[in-house]
Amino acid sequence: MSDFRLPLRDWIEDLVRWLQVNLGAFFDGFADSVDSVIDFLMSVLTAAPSLVVLGIIVVLVLLIAGWRLALFALGGLLIIHNINLWSPFIETLALVISAQLLILIVGLPLGVLAARSDTAERIIRPVLDFMQTMPAFVYLIPAVMFFGIGRVPGVVATFVFALPPLVRLVNLGIRQVPRELTEAADAFAATNWQKLIKVQMPVAAPTIMAGINQSIMLNLSMVVIASMIGARGLGTEVLRGIQRIQVGQGFEAGLAVVILAVLLDRLTATVGKRRKKS
Repeated sequence: MSDFRLPLRDWIEDLVRWLQVNLGAFFDGFADSVDSVIDFLMSVLTAAPSLVVLGIIVVLVLLIAGWRLALFALGGLLIIHNINLWSPFIETLALVISAQLLILIVGLPLGVLAARSDTAERIIRPVLDFMQTMPAFVYLIPAVMFFGIGRVPGVVATFVFALPPLVRLVNLGIRQVPRELTEAADAFAATNWQKLIKVQMPVAAPTIMAGINQSIMLNLSMVVIASMIGARGLGTEVLRGIQRIQVGQGFEAGLAVVILAVLLDRLTATVGKRRKKS
């Protein structure tokens, strides 16, 4: 009895092999789609000279969040440009946007499903608990096994790691919509779709934006870790600094990550505050 050991390792490896054999075509098609999105974003972000793109980003920040954050964006992006990290910065931004699109496409419907059905919530909640407690580095292993080395497994690992907060907060936001509002919508013979789009989602928008904000922060942190499997971007610069014990190089790349994180955090927080006021 003392020699008995659950064959969890064998079960997982058998499952992975089965998925690779039977769903290989799906994984290849999905990888091509994600890679196409990343290439499109990279082509858009590099279509103009770097200083022009920098100026466009600052103007967008000014329109969305005001002059204070725009001033920070101008100073921070000029620093990134000056220390020759603009290309890795653009790569990281493209990876973050790609992963966030996947998170929104999957997370919003799952959150709505969990809010509409107690049974679905009971099924989804332990899965989300498992996803959030699993160490971040563990996600890199299946991503590499299914998608190889490069940008796509980095995006997939980031998607899985950053998905739970959005699902949880979409569920929470919709469940916290006052009953009086939904009853009023029912009184006007609104369909479930109309009630969701015109009542529940607008009222829950601040909570949903908080979920988007949290998922973006986790997204960015995982994109940096994903440099270990070839995702490139600023994470690669941080990794090189660690490998070569070059503190300065690692600090510069880390500073660029912090600037991007602050910009994304403040932008989403500002949009959330505006939705709350409205």
